[in-house]
Amino acid sequence: MATQMEKAERFKALHAREGAFVIPNPWDVGSARLLAGLGFEALATTSVGFANSLGRSDGQVTLSELMEHCRDLSEATDLPVSADLENCFADDPAQAAETIGLAARAGLVGGSIEDYSGDPSNPIYDFALAVERVHAAVEAARSLDFPFTLTARAENLLRGRLDLDDTIRRLQAFEAAGADVLYAPALTTLDEVRLVTGALSKPLNVLATMLKGVTVAQLADAGARRISVGGSLARAAITALLRAGMEMRDGGSFEWASNLTSGADVSELLGAR
Repeated sequence: MATQMEKAERFKALHAREGAFVIPNPWDVGSARLLAGLGFEALATTSVGFANSLGRSDGQVTLSELMEHCRDLSEATDLPVSADLENCFADDPAQAAETIGLAARAGLVGGSIEDYSGDPSNPIYDFALAVERVHAAVEAARSLDFPFTLTARAENLLRGRLDLDDTIRRLQAFEAAGADVLYAPALTTLDEVRLVTGALSKPLNVLATMLKGVTVAQLADAGARRISVGGSLARAAITALLRAGMEMRDGGSFEWASNLTSGADVSELLGAR
């Protein structure tokens, strides 16, 4: 198995090379190994995918459960793993920073901190507090003995606050605070991606599934450096399950089983660590 330092250096290098790379989001050990077997170069967790696998909605997973999940995924393959750490499970900057240390001890080589508070009455942290939280997370990441790639997320667009100017202002402030990667989930056009990347100097992660019909090449041309899919792979698996279940329940048929991936192919991919 690769060491954490080796994984961390490989992950950092992916962000430095030309073009864009896809970082898919497994939701358990099996999906992580299957994606590794397909040849992806890094993996990222999905908070909603993991929560759904436990029979819960997004935001209902505890910090200890997430850390155990991250440890499992980090040990599942030789690939670098970055985690969706949500708001780092704390409003206070110092407490949020402690989560970065926990993430590192779980085997992760990257993780995110977001400005979504989880409080319906005040869902987005005030600007000054949001920046302070990123700065504290950066200091925690820099205190580690390997290059932990910290991603700072501005959640406005994903949470119904459709203010792209404020989103860019926040991303620029997060960049100045030392974040390695910036991320504004829910950009919906290539023009928006170009506008955001043009306002930043550090790599931008783009949630590809929010832009209909785009390709990796188009996103790279627009300036994206890292491309993720969030909970969409987990949702695709759930969709297939529900469709098969409804076919059996309502139609009494099993056509869904006619074109399945073979057990041998699954076993081969699971073994390609």
